[in-house]
Amino acid sequence: MKHKIIDAKDVVIRFAGDSGDGMQLTGSLFADMSAIYGNELSTFPDYPAEIRAPHGTVSGVSGFQVHIGSQDINTPGDFCDLLVAMNPAALKANAKWCKPTAMILVDEDAFDDAGMKKAGFKTANPFEELHVEDRALIIAQITTLTKESLKDSGLDAKSIAKCKNMFTLGMACYIYSRPLEYIYKYLEKKFSKKHPEMIAPNKKVLNDGFNYAANIQAIPNTYTVAPAKLKKGLYRNMTGNQATAWGLLAASEKSHLPLFCGSYPITPATAILEELAIHKSLGAKTLQAEDEIAGICTAIGASFAGNLAVTTTSGPGLSLKSEAMGLAVMAELPLVVVDVQRGGPSTGLPTKTEQTDLFQALYGRNGECPMVVMASHSPANCFDAAFYASKIALEHMTPVLLLSEGFLGNGSEPWLIPSMSDYPEIKPPFATGVFHDSDRFKPFERDPETLVRKWAVPGMKGYEHRVGGLEKNHDGVLSTDPENHALMVAEREAKVQKIADFIPELKVEGAASGKVLIVGWGGTYGHLFSAYNVLKEDGKEVSFAHFDYIKPLPKNTEAVLSSFEKVIVCELNSGMFVNYLRGIFPGIDFKQFNKVQGQPFLVQELVDAISKEL
Repeated sequence: MKHKIIDAKDVVIRFAGDSGDGMQLTGSLFADMSAIYGNELSTFPDYPAEIRAPHGTVSGVSGFQVHIGSQDINTPGDFCDLLVAMNPAALKANAKWCKPTAMILVDEDAFDDAGMKKAGFKTANPFEELHVEDRALIIAQITTLTKESLKDSGLDAKSIAKCKNMFTLGMACYIYSRPLEYIYKYLEKKFSKKHPEMIAPNKKVLNDGFNYAANIQAIPNTYTVAPAKLKKGLYRNMTGNQATAWGLLAASEKSHLPLFCGSYPITPATAILEELAIHKSLGAKTLQAEDEIAGICTAIGASFAGNLAVTTTSGPGLSLKSEAMGLAVMAELPLVVVDVQRGGPSTGLPTKTEQTDLFQALYGRNGECPMVVMASHSPANCFDAAFYASKIALEHMTPVLLLSEGFLGNGSEPWLIPSMSDYPEIKPPFATGVFHDSDRFKPFERDPETLVRKWAVPGMKGYEHRVGGLEKNHDGVLSTDPENHALMVAEREAKVQKIADFIPELKVEGAASGKVLIVGWGGTYGHLFSAYNVLKEDGKEVSFAHFDYIKPLPKNTEAVLSSFEKVIVCELNSGMFVNYLRGIFPGIDFKQFNKVQGQPFLVQELVDAISKEL
């Protein structure tokens, strides 16, 4: 059969191997190179949930999926066009994600008796056992070829073995017509200071992998994916955690306040703390606390002192922070709490993604304890979500809980670097003026329109006041009076609800009324939007609305939901958001589609589920 060069609108590549095989780096380089080339893209790093799982076992497989295209890309893709499996366990764990037309590239050297046994294969032919023998199989001695490529490099055997991912990356670059120049520059930058001797060997093995793929007969076709027609501007490939950190830094600039982040490292939120720690030059202060409680309490102290205060965590850490969040609500201090959700309960699935912290975010504190709850919906959107969470917290003197997800935090997409002139100034309600002898500061006296109190920081003469978890009256005096407590509880809730006047209304894709409205929140956006487009192309009567603001809900929420015969709420939990909506809007016919597997939705499973309701 004659070799073809095929123009493809989009392709999905899944790199998989043992934790030490460098698949995360390989996938990241392929993604970054494609971003620079001009492709739209979405990535999905899939880490093993176990720390140091046994080498060569299915539980230790690390994966990285990249979806590149010449058109809008909203998801990392359901199934892959190329699976790179560096060992039998990687093949076993990922064969189910291959398209019927997929290519499968494996390292033949890893498929020995020991490797097959560790992966749990029962027969000598893993492809037949997994029913993928009809795919285009590229069986290459990658380890042997890497050793041959670098036999004169002067590197030791261990260092040479670590370069096999570069050989594989070279093969993938040939298959998808990717230029190697970006990777050359990356290698020069990475190794120039400490290990310059590694630059030439890595370049050589990368190039040898490319040339090897060009000269074998096992690759049926190669593909080109043209650059996408992106809006003009400067782009970079950005993960959600990086974007969150940058959004917080932008809010610091626009509020003219120093940024303080007090956090305890926890998967998958740690990268936000790490990213902020890099930017001391922008006035960011970071503290790695000894535990979750210390992290949030230092942030509350920084808020009292007049900082934009942030703490970052994931589900188990959010549980530990709950009492201190109540303190921030009672003291009415601005605070941004970022929760990058993962599978639970308890330590659960630390590296997998879910939306199972929603009820904890809404209700997981003692007493009547209202907090603003927001959600990021894509890696790039994490920037805006963090910026506006900070704006709300600072201008309305309230803690804000921003929900992200492991899928968003670790995943990436091209981000159009914005002009800061396009973002509004942030104007905290600082107390001002001079007191006469007979006057005194009333810390919980409120703006009659917004119910927001003034922010007085330590060192302001005449503005001394008490903060703490005990109930107070408007004068800031401790009070156990029943009527005062009822008043303050009502005012704190009303203050949060009034924020609906300052957030965007709910946007509907498609008809403003009709038979079915698809609803989602958070990181399901890309999959739901893709499913909506598939259904529309099939002639189905559907519309789509996605929630970035959960408490308070947008002002037009009831009007939107009541305009449809059915509302199908899709989320990665057992039905938290749909039951929240049912409690607020009991007259609406809500349906639900849920998934709790530690994995994002597949577009096709959404299309199938919604089609059944239609």
